[in-house]
Amino acid sequence: MLKQKKIGIIGSGNMARALVSGLLNGNHASKSNICSSDHRETKVRTLAKEFGIFTTTDNSEVVTRSDIIVLAVKPQALEKVLREVGAKVTSKKLVVSMAAGVPIESIEKKLPKGSRIVRVMPNVAALVGAGAAALAVGEHASEEDLALARALFEAVGITVVVEEVQLDAVTGLSGSGPAYIFLVIESLADAGVKVGLSRDIALSLAAQTVLGAAKLLIETGEHPGRLKDMVTSPGGTAIAGIHTLEEGGLRTTLINAVERATIRSRELGALFNVK
Repeated sequence: MLKQKKIGIIGSGNMARALVSGLLNGNHASKSNICSSDHRETKVRTLAKEFGIFTTTDNSEVVTRSDIIVLAVKPQALEKVLREVGAKVTSKKLVVSMAAGVPIESIEKKLPKGSRIVRVMPNVAALVGAGAAALAVGEHASEEDLALARALFEAVGITVVVEEVQLDAVTGLSGSGPAYIFLVIESLADAGVKVGLSRDIALSLAAQTVLGAAKLLIETGEHPGRLKDMVTSPGGTAIAGIHTLEEGGLRTTLINAVERATIRSRELGALFNVK
């Protein structure tokens, strides 16, 4: 599906690199069909050298060359990019935005009438092909447009389709979620060091434990509570540890973190709207 399409990525950060890598390594697209832009010349030179794709500092050139335009920029930079490229976007082009918090309606106002837009919230695990991305479609986007956007992000992980109103919640959960898990892993490793393990061993065990637990959950399809019960034998070590986590409010703290990140996503969207 993607092999016949010209794909342009505006931005050269982690998500841009992850997409290019996933598309090429999975043979979903050829180098000649991918291009990328960034206002920082050193960034585009690095991307060109790493992947052998066409790069430029001219965002408009990427739009002109492409059937699918991926806006891989921060919400704070999105308005400037849309001003630069808006006149080049036609109804024949699909626009995929990764700007956190910025509604499709706000993007539509800065592009020609009838623009086909899909909004997506991915996460950084796309860098290792294990990303989680949620997509929502704009008024003028077709089922084929959605299928193309899903194919893009399934090259670097899994995708789900949600209503746009749910994307801020996705941002708070899976978009920001890797940061929470990195903190958990670091804390577990610190605990391992405290009880006598070397830093390297503690970190390796902590990371593999998180990976293994997630894989077990996904592959068995079991409820996490049931899997937790498999580990917690009566009067054992795991239930003693869980008691301490509950006493410390881990569950409430994680819920509050997702909620606060969701609110921040909405705030970013509101900032875009008032410009």
